[in-house]
Amino acid sequence: MSIEFSPSARRVVTEGRVARLATADRAGRPLVVPICYAFDGQHCYSVIDKKPKRASGERLRRVQNIRENPNVSLLIDHYEEDWARLSYVIIEGHAEILSGGHEFSAGIDLLLGKYLQYQKMPLDRQAGIMIKMTPHRVIEWRATPVGGFE
Repeated sequence: MSIEFSPSARRVVTEGRVARLATADRAGRPLVVPICYAFDGQHCYSVIDKKPKRASGERLRRVQNIRENPNVSLLIDHYEEDWARLSYVIIEGHAEILSGGHEFSAGIDLLLGKYLQYQKMPLDRQAGIMIKMTPHRVIEWRATPVGGFE
């Protein structure tokens, strides 16, 4: 089942540079982390890259949480000092961990196309840890054109 995105929500998700990924373990303890991501029109992808982290890939809480509880939420927001231009999209969905294969490689290609920084960082196209999120619900909010808020 594919979720429909409004044109404005699709624009926020496609153009967004950073998102906040919310996960929870099986006991419901939440974790929110900023991530880089790419959107292919149906799924969001985020790779566990080589930037310094507190733990190695499989031991990261977000990865462990997804393995225990695949329900996730992704927030992509747009902020400006002019609050009449604020907006956000929340994607609620199901996450899974990819470790290789065609879809993993395609996700790497999407990320390489979006982020110049990834082009300078060694990303293995064959294997690693990637989060794939399948949307189940999309919530969109934006300030109204007259300066109010919806």
